[in-house]
Amino acid sequence: MATKMQFSGLSRLLSTHKQETDRHGMQQLHMNMRDERVCYRNCNLTKAMSSMIGDSVRAPDPTPSDTIKQFYECMNEKNIKLLEDYISNDCFFEDYSFPKPFNGKKEVLRFLDQLITGMGENIEFHVGHIYEGDDLIAGVNWHLEWKKKQVPFTRGCSFYRLKREGERLTIRKAQVFVESPIKPGDLFLILLKIVTSLFDAFPEATEWFFQKQRVIVQVLLNIYSMLVVPFLSPIFSFYMNLGNLILRFMSIALKILESCSRLFKSEN
Repeated sequence: MATKMQFSGLSRLLSTHKQETDRHGMQQLHMNMRDERVCYRNCNLTKAMSSMIGDSVRAPDPTPSDTIKQFYECMNEKNIKLLEDYISNDCFFEDYSFPKPFNGKKEVLRFLDQLITGMGENIEFHVGHIYEGDDLIAGVNWHLEWKKKQVPFTRGCSFYRLKREGERLTIRKAQVFVESPIKPGDLFLILLKIVTSLFDAFPEATEWFFQKQRVIVQVLLNIYSMLVVPFLSPIFSFYMNLGNLILRFMSIALKILESCSRLFKSEN
């Protein structure tokens, strides 16, 4: 009898111990699952934050406005080396103050270098507004300033077509229009009427002229350089030398007057 009671008590003890063990195991399992879910959420949060930080650190793609603005900043800084990064190898640059466009990166950079040299130390481009269009097109109006003062007859506007090269934009084509110092006014309208009347009166000659206009302009420039320039150069050089001589005499006269005034003041 005593043995049966001991056996029954031992069974109850083992059953209780098993239940406690199972309950403790389930609690431990729940805790492990909760820790895994927390770790999973933390990992996802870390990945999301890293992605957000990566997106914020990555620089945005350059726009045509930014590229054109930086292009003129390089011009004002007289930095021809940095300008190379904004000109494409197949750049076509038309400045309508010149008879022929500049084709290719080498010619364009040579022209810009001459332009920067001619601007001197105090002349800068002042950019008014930059307008963007489709297909990486930008337009800008500008004028030149000398020590923040506008230079007369230097207003202009330029149109640029850009191309994407890797992560940057470069100028593929440029068209530059500069204000003319000659203001014909009503005379322009009269001349326009005369020219259009001649075009209508001689249509065949007009068509031939439009087909050969570049050749005609080049021939006129050659005639000018061969016949006119040799006669005008001595005249221009004479007047330049005469002007320099007059300036020297004026400077000497001013120095003499300054010395005389100092002597007169010292005697008094």
